[in-house]
Amino acid sequence: MDLTIGSLPVGLIHPDGASATPEALLNESWMAYRQRFIQADGRVIDWEAQARTVSEGQAYAMLRAVLTDDPDTFEQTLAWAETNLKRPALPNDADGRDRLWAWQWGQRAGGTWGILDSNFASDADIDAITALILAARRWQRADYLELAQLKLDDLWVQAIVSLPPVSGDEPRYLLPGPIGAFQPRPGAIYLNPSYLAPYAFRLFAQVDPSRDWLALVESSYGVLEQSSQLSPEGLPSDWVVLNLADQTLETAPGQAHLQSRYGFDAYRVWWRLAWDAAWFEEPRAQALLAQGLGFLGELWQQQGHIPAVLTLAGQPVASYESTAHYAMLYLGFQQVDPDTAVAIYQQKLMETYSQGIWDSADAYYVQNLAWLGIYPANQVPTSWLRASSHGSESIP
Repeated sequence: MDLTIGSLPVGLIHPDGASATPEALLNESWMAYRQRFIQADGRVIDWEAQARTVSEGQAYAMLRAVLTDDPDTFEQTLAWAETNLKRPALPNDADGRDRLWAWQWGQRAGGTWGILDSNFASDADIDAITALILAARRWQRADYLELAQLKLDDLWVQAIVSLPPVSGDEPRYLLPGPIGAFQPRPGAIYLNPSYLAPYAFRLFAQVDPSRDWLALVESSYGVLEQSSQLSPEGLPSDWVVLNLADQTLETAPGQAHLQSRYGFDAYRVWWRLAWDAAWFEEPRAQALLAQGLGFLGELWQQQGHIPAVLTLAGQPVASYESTAHYAMLYLGFQQVDPDTAVAIYQQKLMETYSQGIWDSADAYYVQNLAWLGIYPANQVPTSWLRASSHGSESIP
């Protein structure tokens, strides 16, 4: 494997006192993850949830595999998902197959194993398609590009909703999944800000120019900006509600299952913004990072820790901390406050790391967010991020 390492803190210290370079840390944690969480057939296991598999996990593994130059694991995790998370074809599937993945697979009540919920989760499909595009360019695999384009066909039809223009162009919004599963009331839909990946939509526009994927960049920033305005402290929310008539956002009802608070979903907003800032130099990403992380940076300076879950007003909902949270903060603070990033890395991320594992050997979500947060996004080669007449898009 070949990692491209950039501006990570140097001279890292394991809890057991042994030093480790950033490259060694990322390699060690990836190898430990493969051994503990990925079966030989490519299934990624969430040990904290009855050994289930979720589409998100398969996509995270693909992203990490392409970034670490591990084509074998990439192929295995992709093949398992394509075989086992296959959804029934819908009437509007042009090629007679639905290319999006069922989001949950595991042991059924009768003891058999299979799909538990056939709905798709659009963030997983976005991450998987992003990984396919990067893999096509890194490894010169035209078949990966072709599969990405087939998946984009279904993502566009099933996960993108177009609304009448309030002013200007026709707006398009990313649904978290099938629209019927995310309607709190008629005329409104739930949105998840952490699903919005502007860097991915830019890549999609390169390989699927017949569709207006850049409209998703604009609506993503519109949602992220409006979402931050729902919080007095500029924090993103796990879930928000979009009113379809005037396209304004509001918080979810207080007793709703999907909550408007800063928690385990919202952390990932910092990752999405940081990658768009690093890969495509988007000033809106930089501005939102500075705005939202300002309050959290103050908390860090005042008390040396940040609770895992906060209300949108910045009040703690949980007394515990989250390593996944700190990893996403580390990635965001690298863009706007490098000193705080280094402090979080040394005091929180390395304190919970030992022999390739953060927190515990069952913590699937933590392993992925920690690794993605630490990986130096600003060192991803330009050739992976830009369409080229000499790149994989032109391979016959």
